[in-house]
Amino acid sequence: MKSTLTLGAVAYEPRVVTIWEGLARWLDHAGLPTRYVLYQTYDQLVAALLAGQVDVAWNSPLAWLETERLALASGRKTRAIAMRDSDRDLRSVVVVRSDSPLEGVRDLAGKRIGVGAPDSPQATLLPLFELLAAGITPQPVYFDVATGRHGDLLDGERGAAQALADGTVEAACMMDSNLLLFALEGVLPGSMPRVVAQTPPYDCRCLTALDDGPTTLLDQLHDLLMEMDYNDPALRGIFDLEGLRAWKPGRTTGFGHLRAALEALRTAGLYAPISP
Repeated sequence: MKSTLTLGAVAYEPRVVTIWEGLARWLDHAGLPTRYVLYQTYDQLVAALLAGQVDVAWNSPLAWLETERLALASGRKTRAIAMRDSDRDLRSVVVVRSDSPLEGVRDLAGKRIGVGAPDSPQATLLPLFELLAAGITPQPVYFDVATGRHGDLLDGERGAAQALADGTVEAACMMDSNLLLFALEGVLPGSMPRVVAQTPPYDCRCLTALDDGPTTLLDQLHDLLMEMDYNDPALRGIFDLEGLRAWKPGRTTGFGHLRAALEALRTAGLYAPISP
């Protein structure tokens, strides 16, 4: 019987090592022997989970959908173990400069739209889908930072925001929380940009396993994550680095909008998946 749980994640920033080192150490002390493996891209992480090289993958929403698709093709099912409280009910927005003559979403027809990396759900795929749904065929200008990492780095969104401030694009897409961040950073100086479109709420990440994984260990992982307390001094640093206050049970309903977006964007020629 398997005695050690292997976690997998994408190393998009150096702090990821600190996060997973700390989490694995805490789980070990709590009675769940754990190791972790870091990957360069989500394609690699998805492949590792399907091949049994890791038992749990810290997936982006795009990686969840890809795992689900490939698992079904092999007669398996996916399981959402847990997600951060900060991963639930997010929104992305399309914004224009405060002094822009553009009044609404329909005014964006034929305009340059600054977006993040081509595979960023939050800064590209979901907001472009919102424009398509409004009858606009977008003309995206990509700020392609670390394709394969599904928009984990904010530099793509930040680049789109900077282009909006510079006037090289007429609108920009980003998470609504990052709109305030970029204003505080001075990337978006002056009056706050105006929101002309926003997405419905969506979820961002989840810890993903397969139904043929080590059930006992996966159940133990779920239970321990639910017990983690932000007020525990030994955990506060991990929580802050990972951007959460509490772990929540995994749910998949928040990925439906992205699934619809992928279908529509493929048809419109605005999304070409990297994965086979």
